Amino acid sequence: MDKNNVISILGGTGDLGNGLAKRFLQANYKVVIGSRKLEGALSAAEKLGTGCKGLKNVDAAREGNIVILTVPFAHQKSILEDCKKYLINKLFIDATVPLIPPKVATVQLPIEGSAAQISQKILGDTVQVVSAFQNISAELLKSNKPIDCDVLVCGNKKDSRSKVIKLVESIGLRAWHGGQLANSAASEALTSVLITINKNHSISHSGIRITGVKE
Repeated sequence: MDKNNVISILGGTGDLGNGLAKRFLQANYKVVIGSRKLEGALSAAEKLGTGCKGLKNVDAAREGNIVILTVPFAHQKSILEDCKKYLINKLFIDATVPLIPPKVATVQLPIEGSAAQISQKILGDTVQVVSAFQNISAELLKSNKPIDCDVLVCGNKKDSRSKVIKLVESIGLRAWHGGQLANSAASEALTSVLITINKNHSISHSGIRITGVKE
């Protein structure tokens, strides 16, 4: 993956976005932190250090040629509507999980099928939405610890999925083709399953690994 790519993270002041930003910066990418409030974006970017800057979400979407959405489900649609004209022909990665408090440990998929399919519907055919990062611990991403968890990548175009897989691998994680965007429903639902596992088995950062791989 070309390290000259500018990666904009919409909602980058949150735990997942901040953790991804840290990993991408460590891999020598240029990163833009997007937020609804400029002050929050500037503060987060300053803490992350060299190679990172903060902008409002709309401006971050305009600047990045790879854009990642890491906002709560409740804010997904409004941010996409605000930013969609700046996402045309860009690689767009949606990490949204349809968690609906207070029952975040219960799977509650939207009528559209998945959050990623909502993004595709809003953004239209000029944007290839790819789903990834739903099952990775934000806390681990923010740490310097190795992450023993795989990333499922779903999208309607294999070429777009392949680009995201290379991006994921460039920050030291394993990623897998998960098939069509509709299959993101499984990745998104798994987040609630993992929350339940963490709670019932006193695990801090449960994740998934693909087995059966020939070494």
